[in-house]
Amino acid sequence: MKAAVWYKARDLRVEAVDIPVLEDPHQVKVRVAACGICGSDLHEYSAGPIFIPVEEPHPLSQQRAPIIMGHEFAGEVVEVGESVTRVKPGDRVAIEPILSPHKDGQYLMERYNLTPLLGFHGLSGGGGGFAEYTVVGEHMVHPLPDSLSYEQGALVEPAAVGLHAVRQSSLKAGDNAVVFGAGPIGLVIIEALKAAGASKIVAVEPSAARRNKAADLGAWVVAPREQDAVERVHALTQGGADVAFEVTGIPAVLNQAINATHAGGETVIVSIWETEAAFQPNDLVIKERTMKGIIAYRHIYPAVIALMEQGYFRAEDLITARIALNDVVDQGFEALLNDKSHIKIMVEP
Repeated sequence: MKAAVWYKARDLRVEAVDIPVLEDPHQVKVRVAACGICGSDLHEYSAGPIFIPVEEPHPLSQQRAPIIMGHEFAGEVVEVGESVTRVKPGDRVAIEPILSPHKDGQYLMERYNLTPLLGFHGLSGGGGGFAEYTVVGEHMVHPLPDSLSYEQGALVEPAAVGLHAVRQSSLKAGDNAVVFGAGPIGLVIIEALKAAGASKIVAVEPSAARRNKAADLGAWVVAPREQDAVERVHALTQGGADVAFEVTGIPAVLNQAINATHAGGETVIVSIWETEAAFQPNDLVIKERTMKGIIAYRHIYPAVIALMEQGYFRAEDLITARIALNDVVDQGFEALLNDKSHIKIMVEP
């Protein structure tokens, strides 16, 4: 079969690999129908490795680079191990790609995203969604209702990041929020904020195309290259946001996010960072602000799928291109690096 294999930064190759086989009674083989390119994928392509194991094999996948990429995906179950009870061949599923200790088809930790062994199927070895087939654990598959397309299923993973970020924040119904960065994760955070009952949502984004997407979803928008973002957020929220979400990984933006909140406000860092960032602790101390980070998600796929059935996180609002696996480098990764009008590019193996 064909798969997109990461060798090193800027070296992603579509090549022939062996079709994976079941090796455990709790495993599920999936024919991939749609796989999105994630911001984390883009970081690995442009400046990795970050999550990709290079020197030593990942302790759970037992693999190291070169590895198959792709972790935002959905597909059809084609084969199951003898102990699998959650799904059967022919079922349509979205994949939860978190690698965390597991046994007998279940994650072992309650907060399984916080394991020191954290990895991701499609980033840390074990196969991935940029392939025709992949094998995952039973604990990683979630049935898709017939009302949701495979593309919608591939969006469950990024939507889970957005919903987890909002759930882990202090936001309450009626609060206002600001999202710094209106790429794919920023846009799903806007959707999650709407579902959570935010009264006003502000999006700060330099790309006009992405600002338009945020506005279409109901956010007030700020162009940070044309306006003072912090001043504008304070004006729009009558004194500062209750909660700021930082989704860019840019040090200067982290400072803007902190200062865009009011006294006692909160900043949630959602980005994966390529570099260190500095901030003035007094910006937290003197105004009793708080700051926290979140990683991935846990126990949230069913809630995301239920919200999708209500019309949240719509594929038509997020997908800007559909490409074949053979074109994943030039029309996928390079396009995302060079054209910020793109939101989500969907790969169809």
